Amino acid sequence: MPNPTLREETFNELNFNQDSLSLDKAMTETGTLLKTLALGALLTLSASYTWYLVGAGFADKALLLGNVGAIGGLIVALFICWGPKNRYLSLTAPIYALFEGLMLGGYSAAINAYYPGLVSQAVIGTFMTIFAMYIVYSTKLIKVTDTFFKTVLIATSAVFGIYILQFILSFFHITIPHLFSNSPIGIGFSIVVCGIAAFNLLVDFEFINRFKGEAPKYMEWYGAFSLMVTIVWLYLEILRLLAKISSRR
Repeated sequence: MPNPTLREETFNELNFNQDSLSLDKAMTETGTLLKTLALGALLTLSASYTWYLVGAGFADKALLLGNVGAIGGLIVALFICWGPKNRYLSLTAPIYALFEGLMLGGYSAAINAYYPGLVSQAVIGTFMTIFAMYIVYSTKLIKVTDTFFKTVLIATSAVFGIYILQFILSFFHITIPHLFSNSPIGIGFSIVVCGIAAFNLLVDFEFINRFKGEAPKYMEWYGAFSLMVTIVWLYLEILRLLAKISSRR
């Protein structure tokens, strides 16, 4: 799912008073990184459980938990995005990670059953992309200007719109031609979406960097949550791309 979480309005609406925040009470890059790692550990824990269920022959239970995770994760994510930004983020963000893990574990195990080794390739590809985008951001090879931000926002919104349209059409057993197939057009579409997801990482890095020292420390959980949304999206898109390519062999 495209990442709608990091918006400048999110920070501005809190009316941060920079003078009132001491260093130990302000958002930092290190604190956000540590909380991102914590969310990643929780996600991996719950994903391992549904992965185990599929491997142990309890696919139906894994499917049920995966659906619970997908729906629960969406509800919690919407609450975090549009609800009040306060100290309860330290509770809601971990809950989101656990829900997402339930969904990812079952889905990944199902894909891996058809294409063994594909999940590990997607995980490696995701981490390589994160590292590459951080280098690009740190060295300012690509600067996150207002124009860049708006372009990424428009592209992300377009992808989100396509997914929503396909979700609605699926109730009528209709699929948007080519985009979700393993045709060259479908593979090209997945490559473009992976690129958009990767560019969202640059936007995430910029917002976290811009508001470090200004936002309250509990907003580190929001920054970590936002990064997790993008990382999960990126992983899913890389996995879908690899599955499309593998199905042509």
